[in-house]
Amino acid sequence: MTTESRLRIDARVSLDPAELEFTFIRASGPGGQNVNKVATAAQLRFDAAHSPALTETVRRRLLRLAGSRATLAGEIVITAQRFRTQEANRKDATDRLVELVRAALVVPKKRVKTRPSRASKERRLEGKKHRSSVKRGRGSNWD
Repeated sequence: MTTESRLRIDARVSLDPAELEFTFIRASGPGGQNVNKVATAAQLRFDAAHSPALTETVRRRLLRLAGSRATLAGEIVITAQRFRTQEANRKDATDRLVELVRAALVVPKKRVKTRPSRASKERRLEGKKHRSSVKRGRGSNWD
């Protein structure tokens, strides 16, 4: 298979179009008679769990990012019905899958634990003391 016909995600990863399965369904919402007759909404299914293009860590991140769009079997289902033509909806679904996979390729930064400095602790306690004295001064001191 040539690299031109593959779906390019980034410099390292590209998907085989045979891994993408499209079905067309009737869209919901406004559209007149057309919406009741023509199946223009595109439903894209991508089996992320068995895709040879993805590493195990990317696969796990992708399924976590997909959230409710991922099935228990590891398939990602994207429904596109924004446009009135099958082709536009097919492209929209494909673009959304590409963006999802690109987001999964980004390795999240490790969080570095930090501790408050002694000076910041002292400033916080000083502020609490000041606030406490202000509130104590509000009491009814007059008889």
